[in-house]
Amino acid sequence: MTVAAVPDDPALQALSAQLGERLRASHHMLVTAESCTGGWIAKAVTDVAGSSDWFDCGLAAYSYEAKQALLGVRPETLERHGAVSRETALEMVAGALVHSGASLAVAVTGIAGPGGGTADKPVGTVWIAWKRRGGYPKAEVFQFDGDREAVRRQTVDAALRGLGALLD
Repeated sequence: MTVAAVPDDPALQALSAQLGERLRASHHMLVTAESCTGGWIAKAVTDVAGSSDWFDCGLAAYSYEAKQALLGVRPETLERHGAVSRETALEMVAGALVHSGASLAVAVTGIAGPGGGTADKPVGTVWIAWKRRGGYPKAEVFQFDGDREAVRRQTVDAALRGLGALLD
């Protein structure tokens, strides 16, 4: 999926606040597992006053080793599919729920650039996965445009919007 608009800070703040209201009302706790965003999703949601009512924790797992140790991503998954893959995103989101007290999780892994892209996985390729505790995970690939910050902003936006869809 391609997303064109790059959200600014007020847009991300508004989206985070709306999500927080919905999480509080539905008695869900959120965990984030982040690679390419480096904790930006957790920052966006904790910028909302009262987020301790619905935010459990955020895990920024950038390296292969951190993905394995903190989220339980299998070495075979990383070797076979790479960090930026559907399989890794799904294992990250499941691991986030296993290693937290949350009931809802989002995981992101991608190539924000400017380097690191390949023909198969160009800069802007991001996998996002969402999961409810006890439910089936969903993963989606995005191809974002722009510089490093634009890719990361669009990833945060898509991750938050996907959480909202998971609550619908």
